[in-house]
Amino acid sequence: MPIVSPTFEMTLADYFRERLQELGEELKPPPHEDTLWYMGNMLARFGDSDQLFSYDYGKTGIRPLALLYKDAREARDARMRCLILRHLGDLALFLGALFPENYARRGILKDYFIGMGGGAYDYLSENADQNRHIFSELATKFARMLELVAKTCSKQNPFDANDVLNLYQRWRQSGNPRIAEQLRALGINLPESDELH
Repeated sequence: MPIVSPTFEMTLADYFRERLQELGEELKPPPHEDTLWYMGNMLARFGDSDQLFSYDYGKTGIRPLALLYKDAREARDARMRCLILRHLGDLALFLGALFPENYARRGILKDYFIGMGGGAYDYLSENADQNRHIFSELATKFARMLELVAKTCSKQNPFDANDVLNLYQRWRQSGNPRIAEQLRALGINLPESDELH
């Protein structure tokens, strides 16, 4: 009787997790393994169009992030708010990494995705029932995670000089510490806050 070697089938989530792990090692420090696991599952989930698209007002499409944010603010309870914000954060990470040119043509730049996604994950890092450490890492390193997802999905050069400049200008105007963390994650040294004024 011939010896049959077992065959292992890789799921889409396995493929993405393996790529994220491999490319994540290039980041210093590399993302936490739980975060890579979460992102791999998110990418696989959005590989199913039913998870990505919604049916609104007689049309199938991707619900705009601003409307998801509005839905979260109007949510009837904290659990529903967290579910909506998780979807918003995941969608911002997915769309911002894979389709930045499509949105840039409409005037929506990467800093919009960073603000919406980072803000959603920041809320979840303090209010979600589970995975707060994952949401915290996604919030504080959102720009790096966009870059990692883009590379994982074979999207090269996800950040150009205009993206970084726009993010820097937003930080100069707002002084937002989350944006400062995003810039530092991209390797930008920032002046002390006293020097801004």
